Amino acid sequence: MSTQLQQHNKREFKGEEEEEEEEEENHLLHSECETIPLSSPHTSPSEWEHGNREEEEEEEEKDTVYAAKDKVQIFDLESASGASVGSTAVPPFSWRKLWLFTGPGLLMSVAFLDPGNLEGDLQAGAIAGYSLLWLLMWSTFMGLVIQLLSARLGVATGRHLAELCREEYSNWARLVLWILAELALIAADIQEVIGSAIALKILSHGILPIWAGVIITAMDCFFFLFLENYGVRKLEGVFAVFIGTMGFSFAWMFFDTNPSEEELLMGLLIPRVNSKTLRQAVEIVGCVITPHNVFLHSALVQSRDIDIRNKGQVQEAINYYSIESSVALLVTLVINLFVITVFARVFYGTEQAKGIGLVNAGQYLQERYGGGLFPILYIWGIGLLAAGQSSTITGTYAGQFITEGFLKLNIKKWLRALITRSCAIVPTMICAIVFNTSEGSLDTMNEWLNVVQAIQIPFALIPLLTLVSKEEVMGTFRIGPIVERVAWSVAVLVILVYGYMLLDFFLDEVDGVLFGFLVFLGAAAWISFIIYLVQHSGAISSILVRSSYSKGFFSLAGN
Repeated sequence: MSTQLQQHNKREFKGEEEEEEEEEENHLLHSECETIPLSSPHTSPSEWEHGNREEEEEEEEKDTVYAAKDKVQIFDLESASGASVGSTAVPPFSWRKLWLFTGPGLLMSVAFLDPGNLEGDLQAGAIAGYSLLWLLMWSTFMGLVIQLLSARLGVATGRHLAELCREEYSNWARLVLWILAELALIAADIQEVIGSAIALKILSHGILPIWAGVIITAMDCFFFLFLENYGVRKLEGVFAVFIGTMGFSFAWMFFDTNPSEEELLMGLLIPRVNSKTLRQAVEIVGCVITPHNVFLHSALVQSRDIDIRNKGQVQEAINYYSIESSVALLVTLVINLFVITVFARVFYGTEQAKGIGLVNAGQYLQERYGGGLFPILYIWGIGLLAAGQSSTITGTYAGQFITEGFLKLNIKKWLRALITRSCAIVPTMICAIVFNTSEGSLDTMNEWLNVVQAIQIPFALIPLLTLVSKEEVMGTFRIGPIVERVAWSVAVLVILVYGYMLLDFFLDEVDGVLFGFLVFLGAAAWISFIIYLVQHSGAISSILVRSSYSKGFFSLAGN
């Protein structure tokens, strides 16, 4: 009897506990419902969750340049669901997939064809003739090595170089890297915009002044960026038209002037340089490898929807991007070759050779090879306009990536484009007004802009090589020891070339003790920051360790 009574009491006590728990749950549910911002009294929990997801997606779109809905779909759902996350199998080559991956390399390659490059080409041809064509070929190959590493970094990590620099370096170093990247970008953008303005002046018979061309170029840039709202592929198609226009225009000039085929082949195959052409040789290397393009390419490759957890997809994307970038830079090599050979054929050994530039090149060509089916002055103007317009768009793109990556600005894409575009247009307008007094003043401005970009190049290359060599960043896609040594060799060579350019420039320009002292302080700071970045990368210790390991291996083998 007592046992039954105890069981009955337990059931009652248990029932009271359950009632208390139910009351607490109802109270909590009621308090949570009060805090939920429902849009209407009939909003269901599922609708509220859907609204939250939309808000999260909007926040993500503010923080990324390529939203998920804007990316080009490469891998269909069936193949994606059928492959495991850690799958390393790479499917066989597909022309259709290569076509889908084609695009970022076109945008990247425009930096090899901007107005600054064209001016370097025409001056190299006019002063050095065909003798520096071999250097153009090898510097383009060096640029390809750097750009492939940039694309590899973006594909394997799902983030671009500026974002990774924000996480890799301390606050002060990150701030210095960002400021220098912005200054170099502004310097490059000034050259590109003024190049477009010069082309508009040529095509309008001089009616449009340089400052008006700057405004038109700025507005055109926003118009073409607006095309991205209709899909990334549409914008990439516009760039294909620009590059095709340049290729057609300069090929027309090439065949119209009929350069020497024998001297062209000798220039490509036989390395030649002397004291008179050393400056042009340095400019060719300096024009091909630009700092903002290193940041740009690592971000452009993210326009394709790739699951970075699937190693097979990542490797496949790297393979296709390597093919696409190689073809794009081969096209730029041919176009640059056209420009050098045309001006070598027309102006090499003439009195006009040393004074030729973007402003007067078209007029000089018209005087020597005017008339014909279509005047060569306008062919040059069309090619220059295509180069300027396309490079200003990629400059704006690079500015968005650099600003968003280093500062992590939580703003919408159009506002970010407006800010970065304005940062470049305002100084461009000032330069167009101040320096548009004579051809010599524009050349002086162009030299100073090249100096700003030369200062920045180590601070784009060294972080790139640091990151692609780290296993904790790249995982299994970090570069191997041979590629690492080749990449560092290319970087050292490029930095030395730019260093020589800076030394040669300042030796000519330094006048006075105060200015010389300021240049000395700047050079010391520049070298010190390079040393800091190299030490941070651990490249020297890594090479020493591998060298000692190799010596130990060979000594053991000898024993």
